[in-house]
Amino acid sequence: MDQLTLTLEGLPCESLEIPYARIQGRAGDGPHLTVVAGVHGCEYTGMAAVMRLIDRLDAEALRGTVTAVPIVNQPAFWSRSAFVVPVDGKNLNRCFPGDPAGSYTDVLAHEIFTRIIAPSDYLLDLHAGDLPEGLEPFALYEESEVEDRSRRLALAYGLGHVVRQSRASRTVGGSTSSAAADLGIPAIIAEVGANGICDEASVERHVRGVLAVCVELGMLVGDGAAASASPVEYDGWIWMRSPVRGFWQPAVAPGQDVAEGDLLGVLLDPLGRELERVVAPAAGCPLFLTTSPAVAADGLLLGLATR
Repeated sequence: MDQLTLTLEGLPCESLEIPYARIQGRAGDGPHLTVVAGVHGCEYTGMAAVMRLIDRLDAEALRGTVTAVPIVNQPAFWSRSAFVVPVDGKNLNRCFPGDPAGSYTDVLAHEIFTRIIAPSDYLLDLHAGDLPEGLEPFALYEESEVEDRSRRLALAYGLGHVVRQSRASRTVGGSTSSAAADLGIPAIIAEVGANGICDEASVERHVRGVLAVCVELGMLVGDGAAASASPVEYDGWIWMRSPVRGFWQPAVAPGQDVAEGDLLGVLLDPLGRELERVVAPAAGCPLFLTTSPAVAADGLLLGLATR
């Protein structure tokens, strides 16, 4: 195993060091799998899982190469900044493949994508519910020329829900998975854990998922069994935002099936009077939702997966 540091000198305000590991298998040839976490600075279960993976992977048993980056977004991690890079307030996972002529986050995304993601054969990006987010574990892949291979990764990861995001419904662009898929690299985002809590069960579920993908790709020998039976698959994705600023009171939990027209929650004014009732625009399942009561106008309320 090589313990390495990606040093970025060309950022707009200062250089940045991102530690990572590269495990070169000695059991034979195989693909190059890149596993990253910490694209969002307060989603800790994936970070802990990648650290644990670095310690557990046995080069003697591994075919191919694993590049493992525990904390991609160092500025957000050290400042405990939910969702965005504190330097310029941009969401790193909306900026890939990046822009070398852009602001700090655009340049950071460009360097990470060019130097870490683009040389890969496969990509796993490990996430969780950020500080104000409840979440039901799921994996997401993109409509692309390599979507069959991406779906294979998502199913192997072993979570209860799998979402295919079509280009037409890609309401948020610039993610690691979409940029990788557009380049022809099969990729998924795997989400396990909630509310910025680094709990043991979620960390281990991520680890099992990565190892199951390694088995699926022929990089390790094993039965490939991860953490879940056959998942529910979705072909739609509705990001629901608040029409007003208000005190958000969700009426559903992550993973709870809802019918079209069901009440998802209410927004109150500071005196507790109802401002808005939020109902499901279609049948589906909220896979993540904002648990913090403080929601600004156009603030994200939940992600509704639809079939």
